[in-house]
Amino acid sequence: MTARDPLRPPLPRAEFIEWLREEGASRYHDAHPVHVAMHEGRLTESELQRWVLNRYYYQTRIPIKDALILSKSEDPVFRRTWLHRITDHDGAQAGEGGLELWLRLAEGVGLERELVASCREVLPGVRFACDAYVDLVRDRSLLEAVASSLTEFFAPDLMSKRIAAWERHYPWVKRETLDYFRSRVPRARRDSEEAIEFVVAHANSYALQQKCVDALIKKTEILWHLLDCVHAACIAGAARSA
Repeated sequence: MTARDPLRPPLPRAEFIEWLREEGASRYHDAHPVHVAMHEGRLTESELQRWVLNRYYYQTRIPIKDALILSKSEDPVFRRTWLHRITDHDGAQAGEGGLELWLRLAEGVGLERELVASCREVLPGVRFACDAYVDLVRDRSLLEAVASSLTEFFAPDLMSKRIAAWERHYPWVKRETLDYFRSRVPRARRDSEEAIEFVVAHANSYALQQKCVDALIKKTEILWHLLDCVHAACIAGAARSA
């Protein structure tokens, strides 16, 4: 990372956005061995199930962190803009939203819905990583909390790649259970555009721009750690089966 310089003027809009993109892209979890194996069709059924089960806990943290972001803002315009994110995941009513779609995905890979929803078999390290994201949002400024969400820059491409990979390599998973991934392509694009406009408008010093980059990097580390835990469990499972 570039060293902090309190006397340095803020970067122009385009350069700041490029800085965020470069730092995020170089650390994004699309290159993690779990995702690489998934997209190459090398995960076993049990390994795919393990990822789905553990990733659900992260999904449950998303509306909580978004509620924390809302609570930090005094601006009703911002709150109205951000509010849809909670509805996107929780749904406007029971049986709707991203969490429901993820549970349908879990059923589609052969998991019991109640088991996944209970989160009782989530790996301790995954729980720690996901809770760390909530802590990050709670403890940092509104600007940094919003900046941490900018991993969504890269989500549309990852979701599109994942859909194609699952349809090709895991034909035993019903196509309709991939609706969570499909729904995230346009929503992640919209969400990242909203977030970047807020970040660019409010990071009006180089020091604040650096804090935004730092928050984004921390988020990528959290996502990477989540997959490290799943990867370790997959290796341990393979060793027991050998």
